[in-house]
Amino acid sequence: MKNSFRFGFRLLGIILVSHLLLSCQLGRFVFYNFADIKDHKKFKSRPLIAPTQSDTFSVATTGKFPKTLNAIPFDQYLEDNKTVAFLIIKNDTIQYEKYFKGYEETSIVPSFSMAKSVVSILIGCAIDDGLIDSVDEPIIKYLPELNNKGFEKVKIKHLLQMTSGIKFNESYFNPFGDAASFYYGLNLRKLISKMKMQSEPGKKFEYSSGDSQLLGLILERSLKGTTVTSYLQEKLWTPLGMEFDASWSIDRKNNGLEKTFCCINARARDYAKLGKLYKNKGKWNGKQIVSEKWITQSTQKDTTEGSVSYYQYQWWLPTPNEDFMAQGILGQYIYVHPTKDLIIVRLGKKNGNADWWSIFTSLAKYY
Repeated sequence: MKNSFRFGFRLLGIILVSHLLLSCQLGRFVFYNFADIKDHKKFKSRPLIAPTQSDTFSVATTGKFPKTLNAIPFDQYLEDNKTVAFLIIKNDTIQYEKYFKGYEETSIVPSFSMAKSVVSILIGCAIDDGLIDSVDEPIIKYLPELNNKGFEKVKIKHLLQMTSGIKFNESYFNPFGDAASFYYGLNLRKLISKMKMQSEPGKKFEYSSGDSQLLGLILERSLKGTTVTSYLQEKLWTPLGMEFDASWSIDRKNNGLEKTFCCINARARDYAKLGKLYKNKGKWNGKQIVSEKWITQSTQKDTTEGSVSYYQYQWWLPTPNEDFMAQGILGQYIYVHPTKDLIIVRLGKKNGNADWWSIFTSLAKYY
């Protein structure tokens, strides 16, 4: 009886400590420690539902892909470098599809910062729908809480280009840093209202998840009552005939805001469809989902207003004006080379010791 009481008391103590840890930012940081491939299980989220009719890629009977990579057998190289999913799609036909580390076609993998590119697509859709006038609008039109705090000259374009000049510490290792606060915090709107300017906008590129989260709040405000996840469902998940259900992590259960800088949770094939949409200049089965003009603006080199040649509208440009890709921490990638009609998706537990940018561009030459 006494032992049962002690066990129950200890169990209650563990539950209470766990609750306290998870109810505050520092506690969540200590408990979870660092971004992990299983993070989709840790945070509240809004669902994305696969449509009844899904579109699928053709699968080559005998796929074309290199047998070695850096003089190591292709499969082994991928597995050795912490890959969990790798797809090569040429002419809309899967040439190579392999899963590792216990993962399979139906396994969910967080997008991490690949979500930034999805937010860019949705901003383009919102402009097409007349919900946002243009990228040259000042952000305070949608975020009045930042008015009279030095943000008056910051445009939506500056957020897309990450040239906003807004102060943001990208480190995840500091539990009180901005990135960790946004990732583990429970009130993104409050954190946004406390943001400050660091330098004049339109002068310098500085990678910032804060800029992407501001885009998410701007998008939510422009939707006037519709959630960002619902808009993703309407504009992309249903029209593209995604094969699987998915979700978008939010900061808290009640009145939560999507973590638009990081956290879509989906499968490899559905990530590939986002690449296919952009490869096809915004068209899907003959329907223009997002304007071709937006696709061009999003993926072509532009070094005006402090921008850099390798980044454009939340997309990375390995070889400017030739290819582009979405990229997330731990080595999540959607690589697209339109003239080669090529899409590559790499998802990983970690980045490994591989130079994925170089690998993707070398694979493009192979095809």
